[in-house]
Amino acid sequence: MNNPFMDNPVTTSQTLINGVMIDEIHLTIDELACACVVERMWIVEHVQEGLLSCVSTEISLDESDWRFASLSLSRARKLISFERDFDANPEVAALLVDLLEEIATLKLKIKRHQSGHQLV
Repeated sequence: MNNPFMDNPVTTSQTLINGVMIDEIHLTIDELACACVVERMWIVEHVQEGLLSCVSTEISLDESDWRFASLSLSRARKLISFERDFDANPEVAALLVDLLEEIATLKLKIKRHQSGHQLV
């Protein structure tokens, strides 16, 4: 079985992407794969399974047309972490990431609600 996670993440043709995510920036499939240190096919499979989303609502047959928001980079890295570190299958990893995202959303709502009451 092929390992979708690159054993040697940085080569002369690849650069690991680190830094601040900018919402307006969209990544190509190759940029996302490079930033996540995975094979391009890993991205394709996760998009086709609905576990990772492209910016456009309609998925083109030409993968080079696919674009990913910065949130997709964050989500992909979390998926990879669960799959690699805990040997989770992709669906379980996606469920865990969904739950983490929901918890973060709820914490933000609670924080906003509490700060609103403190002002009154």
